[in-house]
Amino acid sequence: MRSSSRLFPAVLLVTACAFWGAATVLNKALLPSIPPISLLVLQLAPSTLVLWAIVIAKGTTPPSRHVLFQVILLGILNPGISYTLSLMGLARTTASVATLLWAAEPLMIACLAALVLRESITKRLLAIILTGGFGVLLVAGDLNDVGRSGWDLTGNALLLAAVLCCAIYTVVAKRISPDVDPLFAIATQQAAGLCWASVLLLAETPYGTPHDLSSVPIGLMAAAAVSGLLYYAAAYWLYLVALRFVTAGIAGSYFNVIPIFGVGFAMVFLGEMLQPIQWVGAVIILLSALELVRATGRREASG
Repeated sequence: MRSSSRLFPAVLLVTACAFWGAATVLNKALLPSIPPISLLVLQLAPSTLVLWAIVIAKGTTPPSRHVLFQVILLGILNPGISYTLSLMGLARTTASVATLLWAAEPLMIACLAALVLRESITKRLLAIILTGGFGVLLVAGDLNDVGRSGWDLTGNALLLAAVLCCAIYTVVAKRISPDVDPLFAIATQQAAGLCWASVLLLAETPYGTPHDLSSVPIGLMAAAAVSGLLYYAAAYWLYLVALRFVTAGIAGSYFNVIPIFGVGFAMVFLGEMLQPIQWVGAVIILLSALELVRATGRREASG
């Protein structure tokens, strides 16, 4: 029984990471042809439509107005503001440096959860987070970027702000998770994120305009829809369901697994190859993930 209790949230979280990793590869393939904000709208529109169709079919009861307001704000925060800040940061720095900065998210979540939710940061959990972060650092690749063109203070500050938004999202989502159905929460958040992205699109920024949507081929639209369903609908739904069973610190620690799936799919579909040092990082992440599954079971048993 304890093994089943341990595996259920772990499987949900690992599957969510797999979807995020796969969608990241799809995004990388789509971004040269579709501006970022235009891509976000093309992803969130079908995701929101499908999620709300399921919510209506299930007859899910909405939460109280107070909780609903928090859910809407979460959607504006992530994927709305966080994705916008991330795009602005990526325009000024490199993918390797961005990967390193996102590796700070699990530690940010653990610290915020300790302050807001009074979750304890055990030595074991801290060791898992730092070990996984070190693995991400190795998988990120060319660390010389930190000392060259990849180190842009403004760009990195924007990326860290995006990471902080996502960390706040996890902590607040954990706090309100008992009061709202995960599917309803995700559907509402996606709708709020879509409204944010639509406003940016109508503003005709350098990151996308309404004209872009009419010029995207049907095939690329379908690929964007698939990536949106994986990244925003399926992955976030699985994540919020799992968040009901584990602490925010444990859930956030799984984010270090995402690069494993990202580089794996990139190798298969984009023909990218890993250097030996990156293989070492991948092994370190996998080992930390296995210990994280054990920690998940122990935390549930003690709770």
